[in-house]
Amino acid sequence: MELFNTLFGVPLGYLLNWCYALIPVYGLAIIAFTAATKVVLFPLSWLAQVNAVAMIRMKPFLDDAKRRFGDNQVLLLEERRRLHQREHYSSFKGILPMVIQIPVILGLINVIYKPLQHLLHLSPAGIRGLISRAAELDGTDPAALGYGAQLRVIEQVQADPAAFTEVADVGDGIGRIVALRMDFLGMDLAAVPAWTSPTIVWPVLSALSALALCLYQNRYYVLNRFQSPAANWAMTVFMVLFSGYFALVLPCGLGLYWTVGNLFSIAVVWICNVIYRPEAHADLPAIAPHKRLDRHQRAARRQAAQSDRRLERSDLKRFFAGGHKQLMFYSEGSGYWKYFRRLVTYLLDHTELTVHYVTSDPSDPVLRRDHPRLQSYYVGKRALIAFMMKLDVDAVVLTLPDLETFHIKRSLVRRDVEYIYLDHGMTSFHLMLREGALDHFDTIFCYGPNHNIEIRQLEALRSLPTKHLVNTGYGLLDDLLESMAKAEPPPTADRPVALIAPSWQPDNLMELCLLDTVRPLLETGFRVIIRPHPEFVKRFGNKITAATQALAAEIASGNVELQTDFSSNTTVYTAALVVTDWSSIAQEFSYATRRPSIFINTPMKVMNHNWESIGSPPLDITLRDQIGVSINIEDLERIGTIAQDLLSQAEHWADRIERVLRANIYNIGSSERAMGEYLVWTVNRLERRRAARLDSPVGAASRPGSAARSPKDPESEVPDAAQAAR
Repeated sequence: MELFNTLFGVPLGYLLNWCYALIPVYGLAIIAFTAATKVVLFPLSWLAQVNAVAMIRMKPFLDDAKRRFGDNQVLLLEERRRLHQREHYSSFKGILPMVIQIPVILGLINVIYKPLQHLLHLSPAGIRGLISRAAELDGTDPAALGYGAQLRVIEQVQADPAAFTEVADVGDGIGRIVALRMDFLGMDLAAVPAWTSPTIVWPVLSALSALALCLYQNRYYVLNRFQSPAANWAMTVFMVLFSGYFALVLPCGLGLYWTVGNLFSIAVVWICNVIYRPEAHADLPAIAPHKRLDRHQRAARRQAAQSDRRLERSDLKRFFAGGHKQLMFYSEGSGYWKYFRRLVTYLLDHTELTVHYVTSDPSDPVLRRDHPRLQSYYVGKRALIAFMMKLDVDAVVLTLPDLETFHIKRSLVRRDVEYIYLDHGMTSFHLMLREGALDHFDTIFCYGPNHNIEIRQLEALRSLPTKHLVNTGYGLLDDLLESMAKAEPPPTADRPVALIAPSWQPDNLMELCLLDTVRPLLETGFRVIIRPHPEFVKRFGNKITAATQALAAEIASGNVELQTDFSSNTTVYTAALVVTDWSSIAQEFSYATRRPSIFINTPMKVMNHNWESIGSPPLDITLRDQIGVSINIEDLERIGTIAQDLLSQAEHWADRIERVLRANIYNIGSSERAMGEYLVWTVNRLERRRAARLDSPVGAASRPGSAARSPKDPESEVPDAAQAAR
């Protein structure tokens, strides 16, 4: 405490001494001291106000980031950091006034306990002499008087000044001590409150003033206004209890300081709101508090969570009870089945492999599929980390990147598990995945030449081990092509349909320029269907509502339709063209229909900011002018005319897109065969290796349960697709 006395007690002692000299009433001097500290610290309070408004201004964007990146903490932290930099927000600024209060309080404690030093400015030698004399009169030693030694000196000197006349180095100090009055309203402010004394009023007033401050802040301080009532009341209860206890165990002068300080803080909040009005710097009405779940909803949520945990425990036990497995698929949720469907179906129809399908969605329909060789399991994302590290599987197929670099790690049980990456879009790996996202995979299913080129260039650039690159094609595109071939020709419409299908990345078409896109299309005779990304619909219902309200008249007239039901792809097949930003739906639409797309140049979706480190340009950029045209946001008034020009050249675009498709996608219509043959070859290879490791006299190909034969029966021969890419 001596360090605090030197650093804070001495300067604050001079301030309190100045206040006492100005107002020679100890209690009033403490009140003046409190007011002076609030004035000195006001710039920090104003800074905290500005910081709080910045936080509220960021709140809608932070909420968006949580909805958009809630499953990916790395991206969420990056977005939060970007917002903090943009708004010049710092969490430290918000707590700075409270942090500064700590040394002020500690300094004031020193001042109140050591008035001989801080108020009367007696010499250190004189103070030591007075304390020694007081201890002698009490029949004890100076150390026994403790931290309140100087208060005991004042008490004894005022009771019997003559007993201290022989103390050296005091000068006129005895007379000044006798004249010192530390009482206020008939109470000794140097005394610790007692339950049987009127001094107990100070802990009570301290607690009540803390209650008043918290209630005022909860209603008028901008951050408290948007916190949950539970959080505000928790802080209120804490502050009331802390303030009461703080004033109960320390001298009454601290209780007076704390009481007056709380009341002055109310005035500080009011002044800050006047000087820097939150309403002038943030759209407060638009920042609605989160809607709380009612009791029945909370109970239903708990019951569902308990049911999911029971299912998870049962499935984990069932998975590991079976021991070693040959082939496993991992799905992040029910929406990922469409990427695996063709491959899984091929394996079930053409091989004897058992497919073990693990999903992190307890409502995934795959869990209810009934097939003797399709074994499905639910493993939630919390349990997934440990689950993945305990795998005893020959090969794992997953659409989840960032193996080893994020939360999912390779197996610790087996070092030779083959991890195979299957992407869920015909996009650039280097642009649309984080740097290093595929470094720890063994095999990549490549949809087109751009994937091979990017992986090989990255391996050379980063000195990475050579991966197996399998020329597969894209199963979901094959599904679309088959659906288009079976679909009835669309009826002739009076007006062509422009399908607006944005991505759900930040700054997407839906958020930046929806109205500016829709209206020129309507003016040039198009009917417009808006089909937001399913994730956007799921996470940003408020923005869907806002778009519906903004286009209410056009929707009512039938000129605009906003679709949020994705059970059918009829809209995709019947649209004359697609308008998007950076969504891969443009490739799917144009490849499946041979019709052009219009790309709006919103801020580019970039996951790897070092994407230019390799020489190959991302297909996401080069394709924009191969299967359609791109347009800047400031030129959107021309989009209707551009759309009409594209329709007038339908045959030209059909031929052009056909050539682009053939050049950029492998195995069109048979991607599942290329993938399936490679998996069979891989499982057989790993089974033979495993059999050799276990000193088995029989190869894995003839062992029970391992008869994984493709139509070509490639027991020792690498499938054509794999051979061509290695």
